[in-house]
This record gives sequence, structure tokens and C-alpha cells, in this order.
Amino acid sequence: MSTSGFPRDGRRRSTQRLDAALLETVRDTVMSDAGPVTPSRVAAAVHATGRLLGAAGALAAVDSISAELSGLGPLQQLARDAAVTDIFVNGPDSVWFDRGKGLERAQLHFDGEPQIRALASRLVAAGGRRLDDGSPCVDVRLDGGYRVHAVLPPISAAGTLLSVRIRREEVFSMDELSSGGMFGAPVQQVLQAIVQRRLSFLISGATGSGKTTLLSTMLGLSDPKERLVLIEDAAELNPVHPHVVSLESRHGNLEGGGALDLGELVRQALRMRPDRLVVGECRGAEVRELLTALNTGHTGGGGTIHANTAAAVPARLVALGALAGLSQEAVQLQISTAVDAVVHLERTAAGRRVSCIGLLADRLSGQFVVPAVELRAGAAVAGPAWTDLAERLQLDPWLLPGTQEPMASSDHRRVAA
Repeated sequence: MSTSGFPRDGRRRSTQRLDAALLETVRDTVMSDAGPVTPSRVAAAVHATGRLLGAAGALAAVDSISAELSGLGPLQQLARDAAVTDIFVNGPDSVWFDRGKGLERAQLHFDGEPQIRALASRLVAAGGRRLDDGSPCVDVRLDGGYRVHAVLPPISAAGTLLSVRIRREEVFSMDELSSGGMFGAPVQQVLQAIVQRRLSFLISGATGSGKTTLLSTMLGLSDPKERLVLIEDAAELNPVHPHVVSLESRHGNLEGGGALDLGELVRQALRMRPDRLVVGECRGAEVRELLTALNTGHTGGGGTIHANTAAAVPARLVALGALAGLSQEAVQLQISTAVDAVVHLERTAAGRRVSCIGLLADRLSGQFVVPAVELRAGAAVAGPAWTDLAERLQLDPWLLPGTQEPMASSDHRRVAA
């Protein structure tokens, strides 16, 4: 690996060759013995080479070699930034990261395609799977909170592609999300009341819009006496709450056996007496079990879903229900009593924002989302369903500016307090 800030002269290239030789020697020494790769073992291996690196040089070598052997390799320096949530490698000279302000190009480079492929193969192997021509697209979760997705040529026309999603142990409070610009004080009150009044809700938005971050924070507002059962494809939710049970799906082994999908986990979770049942991301047939659970007394639950707008959520649920063999009518009947509210997040130039909070309502043609709170010109204003939502949440209807009368009864159902 080289960094763009270094001069690309012979002296730098010589240093790179020495570093590569040192790395190979230390790797062989450390990996020759059983046991975990630790900084102390790496430091001892560096010392055994007889290289006089000095205190600072030795620390840098230990850090770099540890990353190469058991971390993210050249990408480790990006992962150390607590604000970084995603890292993408599109090629030796195309490394990108996201820290909440949109994609940014990193000032680091790989030596070539073989180095990227070697890193991808090592990370996938650490997750217990294989990356080769027979399995060219792989998704794994690693210790440390990393979720790694890799794609090999010829599936990828540009060479090996690597995507890393980083789960941060730190969970933001509602006040911290508010001060970070995700929402203002009135919207914060609404979100808190949604949890306190046990409305079932879905958080929608695009990839990287902050759905998991907001869901973790909101779940932390649940009563400490409640039992939260979380179901995820890859564990990312980590609410600050004293009673959390987390279930994670499992891929099949090399023979294809042993797989546990989200739908099966939802069925298992119903036997665990959850006070709140949460599916980290609804993206397949598990929506059938989730809607069924929310219709059998498990209020206050929900999850996240990919959708372009809040208004698109009902159609998205119908599409996912079709994967489970449910008809449009069956899904619509389930939605009408299972989901109360939709919170939609958008990624803007200024960062992640709650752009809409809506209520699910019925029409003869099916369900649709009536906006209760909308973001206009950077300010939260009342939408047509605000009076209903305020009544349901026992909030002052004048909490938001621009309060409007509810829509006609033919367009929108009023919700009793």
C-alpha cells in the first residue's frame, strides 16, 4: 500500500520493498504458531528479525502488520475513524468511505489487483466462507463489527470489489442525533412518543440513510422492564437497554446445509415471549411472519425497510409479501392493523434527515401513507395526518407549525386514542 501524500521516487519504492519483505517474514513467524494474532506476538516477531526500527517505527510496524494479519489491512486506518460507517474498494486507485456526509475518496492506494483479492479472500476466510470462482459473491460478518461483501471477476468487470460495513458499539442518544441535525426538538418529541405509546413502526430509507442508527436509538427508549427480541441478517442493532435478545441468520455450509433464514428466526422469536419484536431489515419473505406477529398482540415492534419515500412503503410491503406467497389483498389486510407509522430518512448534502413521519391509512384501493410531519425548507411542519397522530401520542397538536385539519374520512382513517 502507498499513500498519495508520499513522493513516488526510488527511495519510497525501496522502503515499500523492505516493508513487504518484513511483512512476509513476520507473517510466517506469527502464523507458524497456533493461537490468536496479538500485538505482543507481532512485536516479538519484528524484534526477532533484527530490524532496528526505533520506537515509533516499531509501533508503526506492529500496527501495520497486525492489520495485515488480522484486521482490514490497508483499510484499517479508515476504520479507526469513529465516524466512518462504510468503506468501498472499487480498484487499486479507487477507495471510498462514508462518514455521514456522502461518499468521500480516500487518499490511499493498493499496489494492485492481487493485493485487493488477497485481502478479500483473507477476510472472507476469517468469516468461515470461501471466495473463489465457485463462490464469487460472498457476504460475511467478522469479529470487531465488520460486515464484508466481496465480488470477484468476471462477475465484476472492474476487478475484485470489496465493501465493508462497520458496526459501531457506540449508540447515539436522541439528543446527540438531534444536535447532529437528524431532526429538531419537535420531531424528537414525536419519535419518543411513538416508542412510549407502543406504536408499531417501520423506518424507511435508502442504504446508508441512518435507518439502523435511528432504530437502535429509539429502541433504547423502551421501558427497561420490556424484553426486546431483535432479528437480523447480520447483527447491527445494539440498543442501550438492559434486556435485549439478538438472533442472527446463518448461511448454509459448503454443502448448503444448516441455513437459518429470517423467517424461521421470527417464528422462533415468537416462542421467546418478546415484548417488542424487531426485524432489523425487512427485505424478503420474513415480512409474512413479522406482519403476523404484529397482528397477534406484539405491539411496539417493527424494523427497517428500503424504500424511496414513505409513500412507497405499502407497495414495498406488498412486493415483499409476494415473495412469501401472499396475495396483495392478504398483505393489505395485514398491514392495516399491523403497522401504525412510517418514519422516512433521507440522505441530503447536509447529512441524514428525518424527512417524513406518516400514518398508515386505508383506501378502497389499499393502504397509503398520510404525512403527519414533513420536512419543508429545513423545518418540520404538520401534515394532513398530524391531528390524528398527535391524538394517538397524546401530544399537543400545536407542537408543530402549519397544523392542518384532517383529510376527509373517505381519504383517511382517524385513529382513536
